[in-house]
Amino acid sequence: MAKPVILTVDDDPEVLQAVARDLRQEYGDRYRILRAESGASALEALEQLKLRNQPVALFLADQRMPQMSGVEFLEQALSMFPDAKRALLRAC
Repeated sequence: MAKPVILTVDDDPEVLQAVARDLRQEYGDRYRILRAESGASALEALEQLKLRNQPVALFLADQRMPQMSGVEFLEQALSMFPDAKRALLRAC
């Protein structure tokens, strides 16, 4: 069985890369870490995961993104993977 996925979504490439790197270092042995630069591209990736019957464990989404907020993304993502945990990221 495939490793469960942790999907992180952020429109800032530097932040996205740093978060994905940290996740891989800490959880890469147990989870597949995926990243997306927008809510729309993340939803496309989720559609592919759903078609392949691959599990998703966690969504990490930045709240402030153009075109689709983190909350909007999480609402749509949870309709596809209702058992996945979710976290909303915000800059302070």
